[in-house]
Amino acid sequence: MDENVYLEFAHRVRFTRGVFAPSNPMLRDVLVCKAPSSRPKLLAVVDQGLVEARPELQREIESYFGKYADLLPELVGFRALPGGEVIKNDLSLLEGLLGDLNRLGIDRRSYVMAIGGGALLDTVGFAASVTHRGVRLIRLPTTTLAQADSGVGVKNGVNMFGKKNFIGSFAVPQAVVNDLDFLETLSDRDWRCGLAEAVKVALLKDAGFYESIAKLRSRLVQRDAGAADTVWQRSAELHLQHICRSPEDGGGGDPFESKSARPLDLGHWAAHQLESLSHYELRHGEAVAIGLALDTLYATHVGLLDPAVGQHIHQLLRGLGFALTHPALQHPGLLEGIEAFREHLGGNLTITLPRGVGDPVEVHEIDLALMNRCAQELSHAPTGSTISAG
Repeated sequence: MDENVYLEFAHRVRFTRGVFAPSNPMLRDVLVCKAPSSRPKLLAVVDQGLVEARPELQREIESYFGKYADLLPELVGFRALPGGEVIKNDLSLLEGLLGDLNRLGIDRRSYVMAIGGGALLDTVGFAASVTHRGVRLIRLPTTTLAQADSGVGVKNGVNMFGKKNFIGSFAVPQAVVNDLDFLETLSDRDWRCGLAEAVKVALLKDAGFYESIAKLRSRLVQRDAGAADTVWQRSAELHLQHICRSPEDGGGGDPFESKSARPLDLGHWAAHQLESLSHYELRHGEAVAIGLALDTLYATHVGLLDPAVGQHIHQLLRGLGFALTHPALQHPGLLEGIEAFREHLGGNLTITLPRGVGDPVEVHEIDLALMNRCAQELSHAPTGSTISAG
C-alpha cells in the first residue's frame, strides 16, 4: 500500500455581510437539507457579549430560519454563553452545554451553530465533536482573530490544569461563514487583535502581504473597512491554504498536527504562556504581538534575522497599536512555555523563527539564557526603541 495516502474532506470558508438578512442566501446554501422529510435540528450557541451588543440578533436568527423553514434544519434552541477565556476555563459551562445537546436530542445529523469569538468557537466545537462522536458544526466567527485565523482551523479545545487547550479535538466544521458586519461591534482593543495574526501569517508565508499591511497601517488603525476587509480575507486564505493543501501542492498539509512542528504558531509559545501568566488580562492577539516581538528579537541575536528587518517588524506592530512589553515578560515561569509547546505535540522541540519576511526556519534548540535576556530587553525597551545586533 502507498504510505502517502491523503483523506479528502471539504472545508468551506466564506465571507459575507448581513448573514441573517432574509435576502442573503449564503447560510441557507450551506445548511440546506437534502431530505426535508426528515428535518434535522439545530442549536444556536451565541457569545453573550454579542447578544448584548446586538439584542435583535435572536429575532433575526429566528426570522431567517422561519423564512427558509422548508429548506433549513429546525431551530430548536438559542443559548447565550460567556466568551473569552472564561468559557474555556469554567468546565461547568462545557458540562451545561453538553446537557443541552442531550436534552434537545441533537443527533449526528443535527447541527450546532456557534456564533462568537475564538474561545466560544473552541468550546462549542469541542462539545459538538464529542457528542455522539461528532455532530455537524457551523462556525460564525465574530471577532477579527477568529475570522482571520482561529475560526478557519479544525481545532477545538478547553483549558485544564492551567494549560491552554489541554483537552481538545480535531473536527472539520460543516462550514465557516464570516460575517464582516459582526466586526463593527468590537472595541478597538478587540478589533486590533486580528492584526497580530495577520502579521504573523504574513511573516511566515507572504512577503507581499506583509508589505500591504505596512502600507495600509494608518487606514487599519482607523478601522477603514475597505483596507481591513482585504487583510482579514487574505489572512484567512493563507491559514486555509496551509491547512488544506497537500505538500505536493505547496501547502502545509498538516491540519491535524501529526508532525512535530506547528509552523503557523510563530510567536505562540510565548503568547500562550503570557496569557496564562497575566491571568488572561492579555488578549490573545496582544500576547501574540509580544510573542512575535520576542522571537524576532531572539532571531536577530542568534544571527538568523537582519536587525533592520527585526526593527521594522517591531515598528509595524507598535504602529498598529500593540504594546510590546508586559510585566509577565519578567515572570520566572515564562520560559516554561517552551517545554509546554514541545509537550503539546510530543517529540523533539520545534520552534519556528523568522529568517526573513516570508522566510521561516525551524529550530530544535533554544538558548534559554539568551531567550531570557531577550525577554528582559523587550520588557525594558522604551517605545520606539530599535533592535541592535549582538
